[in-house]
Amino acid sequence: MKKVSILTSILVLALSTVAFAAEGGAAASGGANIALICIAAAAALAVGIPALGCGLGMGTGIGGACSGIARNPEASGKITVTMIIGLALIESLTIYGLVISLILLMANPFLG
Repeated sequence: MKKVSILTSILVLALSTVAFAAEGGAAASGGANIALICIAAAAALAVGIPALGCGLGMGTGIGGACSGIARNPEASGKITVTMIIGLALIESLTIYGLVISLILLMANPFLG
């Protein structure tokens, strides 16, 4: 788990230096293009990674609920309610990722 956070921080630092490296004149348009590419990639990752995790989590949750209902059909009502609440909480992660990506796309100085 620690390797992922170290690699992520190195990637963020590397992309931020590329995004803000250009200064004035003709170099600014090239730097702005690189910054827009970085922002678009970050926005795509901000939605894609949580969506992948949420899909895996929802599949696991629904599979567990189906197994529980198959083993104990009398508890299907409680299992279904708990599953729906859990799925709503899992889905909120994807919505947070969408909000972050919209902030990245709408509130950047390079779109001008």
